[in-house]
Order: sequence, then structure tokens, then C-alpha cells
Amino acid sequence: MKKTERINTLMRYINNRAHFTIPEIMREFHISRSTAIRDIREIEAMGMPLVAEAGRDGGYFVMSNSVLPPVRFTDNEIKALFIAFMATRNQQLPYLTSRQSLTEKLLGLISENQQEDLVHLNQILLFQGTNPHNPDLLELSDLPHPMLEELIRLLLADSYLWATLNGEQGEQSYPIYLLHLYHEKGLWLIEGFDLKEEKRRILPVDNLTSVRPYSPKKRLTRKKILVKLGRQEEGVNLVLTLGPKAIAQYKKYHPLKMSLSYMDPYQTTARLQTYINVNAPGEVAEMVHWLLFLGGDMQLKEAPDEIWAGIWERLVLLCP
Repeated sequence: MKKTERINTLMRYINNRAHFTIPEIMREFHISRSTAIRDIREIEAMGMPLVAEAGRDGGYFVMSNSVLPPVRFTDNEIKALFIAFMATRNQQLPYLTSRQSLTEKLLGLISENQQEDLVHLNQILLFQGTNPHNPDLLELSDLPHPMLEELIRLLLADSYLWATLNGEQGEQSYPIYLLHLYHEKGLWLIEGFDLKEEKRRILPVDNLTSVRPYSPKKRLTRKKILVKLGRQEEGVNLVLTLGPKAIAQYKKYHPLKMSLSYMDPYQTTARLQTYINVNAPGEVAEMVHWLLFLGGDMQLKEAPDEIWAGIWERLVLLCP
């Protein structure tokens, strides 16, 4: 355990006890006597009121009605928290109902001058999803699917789920091992391994009707699941590089589960590799449209003939 982490943990350990001794601290934190004494002196220097008791059975106790030193934020830390609140407003995030109480507590910790700065920031900064006619920090709208918090609660205990969804073919259930729960294009999605059909599935949280723990008698380990998925992965058949303008276009819109690999520390050039199913005409047409959307700052390094043909066809139509 690092020293900073140990000091923070030790402060909480001490604050929850009426009395403690150096040997107790040594045993609890597996540290030497000299280290324990140095840590206690540092904690006293931070403002925690400790009283030492002399004698053979002596030790320390915390003065009555004492608490941990109050949390203090710098001006920049306050602004960082505030802007994070503003930027995530109306983003369908879980636990959003706690935003109001959290904000009120934050405002109660800061000075009037800091509060005035935040009011000014709230007036001049607008983010996607902000109503310019009512940019209220405490505004709660566009809440996530009610199943999302229950889903997260279950996932904190176990990654094996029994998920039931409403789809085009009616209600269907899947035994899923969760790989990722992610938010993209305004949607929450489950990326998981179907334990019955042994393949990757992407399930929209908005379609969930119920979710509960799934306990197969003989579980596949995560390592075995990843091995099976690796064997099923399609080969890469589309490779492109992007310059700054194409990267900006990519950030505006990109197909699900497609990510960039930046090629320089300033993130001005990037490479993208993926697989396109050329037997699905709709997927080919969508990809052609998206590649043209990226603009001239994109270079196509490798692509199936169907993609080249689709691009040529679109260019001919654009230049009669």
C-alpha cells in the first residue's frame, strides 16, 4: 500500500475508534513501530486532534465530537467538478437522481465568490444536451432506462446475467457473460458473450424488460470466453488513415464498436481497422456513405472490391 493511501485509510481507521495503540496500528497495517509513529504525527499535523495517554497500557484517542479534517477544494477543482456536471447533463447516465443533492452539498462547501464564478460559468458555457433557455445545473431530464441502475447493481456482484429483451421477434432471453457496458450515440449497450450459442452479442439496454443473476452449473471462465471469441473474430478487410479533419468528422459520427488508434502523441493522425461483411448490401452502402462523410482527409489503404465499387458509383453520381 502506498504511503498516501495508507495515511488516508489510517485516518478513517482512527476516526472510527474511541481508542487505539501503536501495536494495533502496526498489526492492522503491517508496518514498523517507527513508521506507525511517523504516520500518526503526520495525521496530527493535518489537524486531527489526537490525545496521547501515558503509561504502560497507554495509547491515543480522538477528542470527542471530532471528525476528519474538512474537505477543501481549490478554485480549479471546483470548476472541474462543476463543468463535469454541466457536460454530463441529459446524457442518460445512471444515478442522475442524486445530481441535485450532490450539487447542493458541493455549493455548500464553497465560498460566495466561488459560487458567483460558477453562476457566471453556467451562463456562458453550453454543452450538447443543454437547454439554452433553461441552463439550470439542477435540471433533471432525459433520465436513463430504469433498468440501468438494477443492471449495474447486479454486475457489481457478478458478470453472469439472464437478460430478457423485447425485440422484433417478441420477448427473448439470453444467458450473457458481460464483457462491457458502454454508452455510445446516446444509447446504453451490453456487449456480452452468449453462453448458450457461444457468440458475441450487443444488446440495447432500452429493450430490457428484466435482468437477473444467471448461475450456470459449469461456468466458462473469462479467459476461456476470450479464447473462444478470438477464434471467431473476422479478418480485417478495411484499413484507413485519418488526418485532423477526418478525425473531427469521425467524432461527430461513427458506426458502433469502431475505434481509432492514434498514430502520434498529439492525436492528429489515426488508423482504423475493421471488418465489413460484403454479403450484407445494407452494411456496404452504409459504410460507403460514412467513408465519403469523412472527407478528403481520409486515405483508404485497404478495402473490399464492393467498397471501392460503391465509392466509384457515388462519385459518378456526384459528377455527371
